[in-house]
Amino acid sequence: MNVQDVMTTDPTCCTPDTGLQEVAQMMVDYDCGCIPIVDTNDSKMPIGMITDRDITCRVVAQGRNPLDLTAGDAMTASVVSVTPDMSFEECLNVMEKSQIRRVAVVDENGCLCGIVAQADVALNANESDTAEVIQEVSKATA
Repeated sequence: MNVQDVMTTDPTCCTPDTGLQEVAQMMVDYDCGCIPIVDTNDSKMPIGMITDRDITCRVVAQGRNPLDLTAGDAMTASVVSVTPDMSFEECLNVMEKSQIRRVAVVDENGCLCGIVAQADVALNANESDTAEVIQEVSKATA
């Protein structure tokens, strides 16, 4: 089984200048906790990720007004990615090693074409592999 068999295709995304309220509304509308950030909506080159936790910890908990900020103000500026033709097992290894709950999927040009989240793992991996991924990504870092 390859990444293309389990990924969510064409995930909703935004640019760094998208307002945080709009990002939060996207999360509600698409029932997700992570939105990939792309350089432009045309090229779809991933430059970051923003999660509901990023908004909470980097904005709300610091007393900053989310209505005045953009995705670029709260995003994680690094992107770990896999390719659609990579094996699902390799993808799980990348998630474990990088301790990430979601991984961007990029095509041969480096453009965003999908995302694999823990929910995709739970739906497609056996119980042992699912438990291992959850355990590894949840470990505290030193």
